[in-house]
Amino acid sequence: MTSVVVTGASGRLGRAVTARLAAEGFEVRALSRTRRADGGGVRWAVADLTTGEGVGAALAGADAVVHLASAPYKGGYTRRVELDGTGTLLAAARAAGTGHLVYVSIVGVDRVPWGYYRIKLAAERLVRDGGVPWTTLRATQFHEFAAEIFAGTARLGAVVADPELPVQPVDVRDVAGHLAWLIERGPSGEVEEYGGPEVLTMAQAARQWLLSRRSRRRLLRVRVPGRLGRAFRAGHLTTSARPAGKITWEEYLAG
Repeated sequence: MTSVVVTGASGRLGRAVTARLAAEGFEVRALSRTRRADGGGVRWAVADLTTGEGVGAALAGADAVVHLASAPYKGGYTRRVELDGTGTLLAAARAAGTGHLVYVSIVGVDRVPWGYYRIKLAAERLVRDGGVPWTTLRATQFHEFAAEIFAGTARLGAVVADPELPVQPVDVRDVAGHLAWLIERGPSGEVEEYGGPEVLTMAQAARQWLLSRRSRRRLLRVRVPGRLGRAFRAGHLTTSARPAGKITWEEYLAG
């Protein structure tokens, strides 16, 4: 049985990934900074990427690692998790003789001028040069992330959306299934991309969100300013890569 360690296992994608891997018969070892009860075919191990505590022991005997741990927009802690933590994980994987490390990144990290994206891109380079057979998967934005943006602006009185900004939301369940397939396939030594089944404008996605919530909030069309807005409107958050996800934005909202 293939043994897979999952970092960031308690997060949104992590929960979907551990459940999918367990359902497909993998031996799943999930990492958390706090002790959790085993269940659903998942064994939990206490490990902290920022200090290195427990990481080596957690990776002992692991055939593959799915590296999902992240800490966006938390200042210095972000770098500790994304960069120092990735380096710690790679060292442990080398010592354990792990045969495949899958790192999950974001579509557009190499083209969008955003601080967090630069950190993710630096982490990709660590994985590339880390001495462990690897695959990097860049995914488009998750459905939940888009929904949170619209809900956040709605609380201010209107849903704000750039009418020319293309988005390609993807479901975490689809990403989880693709990650299971990548583990079965083995390392490619390449940066690969994975997106949702359709490209919408941000305004179209916002309108569907409003309809699904039966909300009477106004849809306020506002262009994202500056270099960031230009990069977004150029389609840098989308991908034509195949295969792609199956679950549409509308189906996610209906669920």
